[in-house]
Amino acid sequence: MGFEEKRNELVDRIILEGNLKTDNVIKAFRKIRREEFVLSEHKDYAYADEPLPIFKKQTISQPSTVAIMTEALKPEKGNNILEIGSGSGYQAAILSEIISDKGRVVTIERHHELAEFAKKNLMGRKNIILIEGDGTLGCQEYAPYDRIIVTAEAPEIPKPLLDQLKEKGRLVIPIGNEMFLIEKKENQIKKRSLGYFVFVPLVGKHGYWRA
Repeated sequence: MGFEEKRNELVDRIILEGNLKTDNVIKAFRKIRREEFVLSEHKDYAYADEPLPIFKKQTISQPSTVAIMTEALKPEKGNNILEIGSGSGYQAAILSEIISDKGRVVTIERHHELAEFAKKNLMGRKNIILIEGDGTLGCQEYAPYDRIIVTAEAPEIPKPLLDQLKEKGRLVIPIGNEMFLIEKKENQIKKRSLGYFVFVPLVGKHGYWRA
């Protein structure tokens, strides 16, 4: 079975499980080649619904988890999106496809080796800006954001991210081992649980600080 067939089979399974629902998200999942975002030794497992190791003890998230986070985020054409934790670039590529060239994804990665890997994987995607640095600070230069997604477990919501989120914006973030959808309306914060997941820790000034 080739990669395309495996990809469509995985997408069909995630749809049946109820974790992929929206046409533009499904279309992006069918188009983005996950095998291009994993290490060469793991390509045969690219369409297993499980996380895979990349560099620096980091992982590329399980496809069904990416689906749940993306559906909760509700990205739309033209959105300005901030992603914390580029990893291999897979989530950014999915978002890039959905928002089209009318939108922008700003993605931040703290590990140099991973940032370089993601940059290579995302080459040619002109609506993505990849920054190497502390993601817990967000990126004021391109703020405010319609959507913010955090792909690492935080001890709490980093204040800079809330400050950079637009009114009526959506933020998806794991806090401890529970993932939340945060909505900002009239400067009030509405919080809804999306379930329990395992992520690597969010490291930085407003995360789990490590020198």
